[in-house]
Amino acid sequence: MIYYFFTLPLSGWQFLAFILAYFFAVALAFSAHEFSHALVAYWCGDKTAKAQGRMSLNPFKHFDGIGLLSFLLVGFGWAKPVPINPLYFRNYKKGVRLVSSSGVITNFVLGIIFSCIFFFISPLLNINNMFFMFIYFFLMIASTINFSLALFNILPIFPLDGFNFLASFLKPDNKYLQFMYKYGSIILLVIIILPIFDLFYYYVIGGVESLFFKLWGLF
Repeated sequence: MIYYFFTLPLSGWQFLAFILAYFFAVALAFSAHEFSHALVAYWCGDKTAKAQGRMSLNPFKHFDGIGLLSFLLVGFGWAKPVPINPLYFRNYKKGVRLVSSSGVITNFVLGIIFSCIFFFISPLLNINNMFFMFIYFFLMIASTINFSLALFNILPIFPLDGFNFLASFLKPDNKYLQFMYKYGSIILLVIIILPIFDLFYYYVIGGVESLFFKLWGLF
């Protein structure tokens, strides 16, 4: 849905509203994701992230320059991983599972909230006004970005959250884990470079958004 707007003949101020909305939506999604990791790790007994100032919603605490630039330019990026030491967890495996799933759950919930607000508010906005146009773009993009981060991160590929969650159920010498530790980053790069990511984005993320829009339409 986001890339659709790059093809529209937007005026100068409309394009500015879009760029600002895109930046703020990405900043919010990344910050919420990393903050949730830090907060849940703290609840589980690990104060590492808090000690390094990462238990914060301030996006500048979490930005990775290259990752942010990549996201703004090509639609895929990353934030600085929150430092976590699972050895401090009161319950090692439970802590790993809770921390790994926290970011995904946070983004998915935000995706639901923003898709709901967008569905009911967007028809009321005067898109000839720059502020309302910004709100329109922000709600739409925030919904898509948060669903994207949630659904992509549940993939069981190293170093994504889905992999860490799965790894907590397996033995360290498991062949799948060893394979992913060695080749996971390469697999992710292939997914991103090839049309696989575009198909995932269009069918999976687009399908989830459409499902929720249909749900809100029942009210």
